Amino acid sequence: MKQTTEPPVNRLYKSRIFAMLYQDKKELLDLYNAISGKHYEDPELLEINTLENAIYMTMRNDLSFLIDFRLSLYEHQSTYSPNLPLRDLFYISDLYSGMVKDENLYGIKLVQIPAPQFVIFYNGMKEMPDRTVLRLSDAYSVKEENPALELTAVMLNINRGHNEKLKGLCKSLKDYSEYTARVREYADTMPISEAVEQAICECIQEGILAEFLKQNRAEAKQVSIYEYDEEKHMRQEREASWEDGWAAGICEGEERGREEGREEGKLDLLKDLIQKKFSKGKSTAAIAEELEIEEALVLKLIQEMKK
Repeated sequence: MKQTTEPPVNRLYKSRIFAMLYQDKKELLDLYNAISGKHYEDPELLEINTLENAIYMTMRNDLSFLIDFRLSLYEHQSTYSPNLPLRDLFYISDLYSGMVKDENLYGIKLVQIPAPQFVIFYNGMKEMPDRTVLRLSDAYSVKEENPALELTAVMLNINRGHNEKLKGLCKSLKDYSEYTARVREYADTMPISEAVEQAICECIQEGILAEFLKQNRAEAKQVSIYEYDEEKHMRQEREASWEDGWAAGICEGEERGREEGREEGKLDLLKDLIQKKFSKGKSTAAIAEELEIEEALVLKLIQEMKK
């Protein structure tokens, strides 16, 4: 009996189901229409210019494209990060540099560039509102009423029960949300490879991302497993840090024998965790995200440790 094997997935970087799905211009145009309220019908109006070669591997955004003299950057995230506007600044800088490389930036003629739009599609485990506005100025160490440089990104929660009206306008987005929800649901009771296979089979049978999954079954399965493992690993790292910290804090508090001691012990442990991460060159925003605390608290404790 001849054995069938899944074709190997050979890519410079790990793709994402979201990015794979919206490489299809028709699906991307439907998503753009749903987000913008437009009613374009010709997918060829889209010019996709995603950063995806080896030079930009560390700065790759999920999707960027031109239409209607606007440059839209769409990114999928399963982990919330307050640094998304800063990353978008790097993305847009690279894209603009490529667009004007043959222009005379020192001349008297104004070099026009398309207006940008930044949208983040969030489907992480942490509960988030339907819509969150993220601003680059939130990262400034000195707050100003009218910052000289601002970048605003809109994060949309596309998990089940969120932004259902928007998903009703774009079937592929609704289907993507349902597919990822099933993978997570089944992974709670079975190995991830089996969970992904079951989700793929059910979705094909029920017409959920059916054509996409049939055409890209092997790669979609491999990428889904990778995405889930990556997300789980990041979540476990945060949980382990806090479990260790909580236990150590309680132990130290018990040694002091007072409630104040327990609180001081936990605070000391938190300082130790912050100090270790800060000494490794991690930013205060990254530390706050990993420990799931406010960045202002990280900054305050770092200042205290310097005294």
